[in-house]
Amino acid sequence: MIDPRPARLPERVRLAGRTVTIEPLDPDVHGDALWPKLGGAANAALWEFMHYGPFADRSAFNAYLQERAAAEDPLCFAIVDAASSQASGLCTLMRITPRDRVIEVGGIVFSTTLQRTRAATEAMYLLARYVFGNLNNRRYEWKCNAANAASRRAALRLGFVYEGTFRQHQIVKGRNRDTAWFSMLDSEWPMRKREFERWLDESNFDPSGVQKTRLSQ
Repeated sequence: MIDPRPARLPERVRLAGRTVTIEPLDPDVHGDALWPKLGGAANAALWEFMHYGPFADRSAFNAYLQERAAAEDPLCFAIVDAASSQASGLCTLMRITPRDRVIEVGGIVFSTTLQRTRAATEAMYLLARYVFGNLNNRRYEWKCNAANAASRRAALRLGFVYEGTFRQHQIVKGRNRDTAWFSMLDSEWPMRKREFERWLDESNFDPSGVQKTRLSQ
């Protein structure tokens, strides 16, 4: 028999790592740092596969942050660089289903300075550890536009398993979206956790910060 107790609801917690901290989104605290990294015409490509954005002006971006910060599902967090204490990305826990102990990570927007960094990986590790270790979920989901090759690669690198593609799943910004589904299970998490921690350990990086072995290895 499966434990019938529901998962705990995620809270506006602070998750601290070596290189990054996950903090509840606060537009007053994080907005000034996020705008030049995520807003304006220069960053329009970051929003290509999202349901919202890009944001041409600060007022529209502020309205978006306010809406996100007030919501319970999706529950939005800022990704804050530990060294500079400046926010450089966003992520959410969403489609929260405590009865089935299922939750999804989504709404991930990494600035160009955060992409492909140790901090980006650590941010995803901190959320996964919270989802399984603190909230007691059975299933952790990752979904993305099937045309978003970078997101698909990221899901596999982080230990999610591809489950299939929902064809003509949505209409987003006037275009068809086929959605690729990935998941990680609680039975898989202990091994994934060990691999995350092995990769994130200081011994896996040379003095210039270059990884010695890949996470996928």
